[in-house]
This record gives sequence, structure tokens and C-alpha cells, in this order.
Amino acid sequence: MGRIIALDYGLKRVGMAVTDPSKIIANSLTTIETPKVLDFLADYFSKEKVELMVIGLPRQMNNTLSESAPAIKEFVVKFRKSFPEMPVEYADERFTSKLAVQAMVLGGVKKKDRQNKALIDAVSATIILQSYLESLQNR
Repeated sequence: MGRIIALDYGLKRVGMAVTDPSKIIANSLTTIETPKVLDFLADYFSKEKVELMVIGLPRQMNNTLSESAPAIKEFVVKFRKSFPEMPVEYADERFTSKLAVQAMVLGGVKKKDRQNKALIDAVSATIILQSYLESLQNR
């Protein structure tokens, strides 16, 4: 049984989250500088069985894709060339950064730490993944 990995893709950093092997709980994994993501994933996939990648795709309130969507789709093309056997699914990531900050506030994270964009990206990836897992249960 493999894990599911989720990415909150950004031009500077990529937040990552992963499920437990039973695919019940989403956990923050790390944040990586964008140019290093494919190398990190190759290493991670060599150590852990992953059966699916979920990547956040931001949309506007009117459901159109945001301005960062082309960069995300370009990354997915590169990802599929590097890992052709790995299925990829998109997940709506509207409001995940705001939700991440709210979760950190509720979790008692200090204000200075909440300003750490790498931490916000990792928490956002966790929210994307947890939302994806919940959507699977509702299907």
C-alpha cells in the first residue's frame, strides 16, 4: 500500500505533505526550493512507496484558473516526464494559505513562526492533501 504525496507548488518554494501508508492522515513533509523538487521527489520515491501525487491548482472565485496555473501545469509536464508511471491529480487549493495561517494561530504557533512562508507552504500542502482525502470518502 503506497502513500499519497501532495504539493503546494510555488515559483520559489514547494510545500509538501504525505499520507501515512494507510492513507488516513495527511502530515506535513517539508518545503523545498522549486528548482530542487524533482531531485527531492526522486530520492523520496526511492525510499517510500508513493502511488499518487496530488498538486494544488489555484482557482479564482469565479472558478477560472489563477495566474500561477500555467507554471503549475508546466511543472506537471516535467514531473510526468521524470515519473511517467506516477498518476497525478489536481486539487482545488483556494484559500489554503489563509487556512494554513488560521490553523497555525489555533495551534498556538508564535507570530514570528507564522510569518515563515516555508512553514505556511508545508501546512498548505497538508490542507490540500487532507481535503483530497476527505473528498475520496465522499465519492
